[in-house]
Amino acid sequence: MSNQIHATALVAGTASLGNNNVIGPYAIVEDGVQLGDNNVIAAHAVLKFGTQMQNANRVHEGAVLGGPPQHTLFTDESVITHLKIGSDNVFREAVTVNRSYVEGESTILGNGNYLMYAAHIGHDCVIGNNNIFVTSCGIGGHVTIADRAFISGGVMVHQFVHIGSYAMLGGNSKITQDVLPFMITDGNPATVRGLNLVGLKRAGFKMEDIRLLKQAYRILFRAGESLEQNLDEITALESKLTAQLAEFVRAAKRGFHRAG
Repeated sequence: MSNQIHATALVAGTASLGNNNVIGPYAIVEDGVQLGDNNVIAAHAVLKFGTQMQNANRVHEGAVLGGPPQHTLFTDESVITHLKIGSDNVFREAVTVNRSYVEGESTILGNGNYLMYAAHIGHDCVIGNNNIFVTSCGIGGHVTIADRAFISGGVMVHQFVHIGSYAMLGGNSKITQDVLPFMITDGNPATVRGLNLVGLKRAGFKMEDIRLLKQAYRILFRAGESLEQNLDEITALESKLTAQLAEFVRAAKRGFHRAG
């Protein structure tokens, strides 16, 4: 099926479009943009040079995807970097996502992410699948977010932070260190408030999985033992999820937010 391009839209001659895409009024698709199939680009949305998008994404009014990185040393916008987007993502009004700062590299978004009004994702981030970004949250450059995290409204995430799967960040939190998977992190300064029980239950985790995660939580923040001793004990629980938690903590280069 052919693409539907509004008469007022500006689509560059070097842009590559698949099939059944809808390009709305006054939308702009710049040189070198690559679109798959069944994407909807609403009025006044902009897909910038270097944007590569797969299938069935929805880009709402005024969103700007693939803009140059907001970095004072990035002065030549002709440098070829990319924003790579998977499928089934939703970018609501005024969302901004920047392409990479490093020549030949990419900012990456996976599949099924939902970005609400005015959410921002900075350059060189790597975003997994099925994450939710609520209104006016800001994700600094080089941040890694796994899968099914919930980033509440107004959250500000520092550069190079790693956010684990099924993490929930409370509204207006200040995130300066890595965020543990499966847990709620909230506040300014942010602290861990407990397991993300609602999110885990909605995701279909078994009660035994949740019981072991509760046990791992108690061990991790237990006083009197070294962190490495606590992690060894968590690993010995022989659960895939608790092993994931221990591995995340061991890999945390910036440290991680802890219980208050």
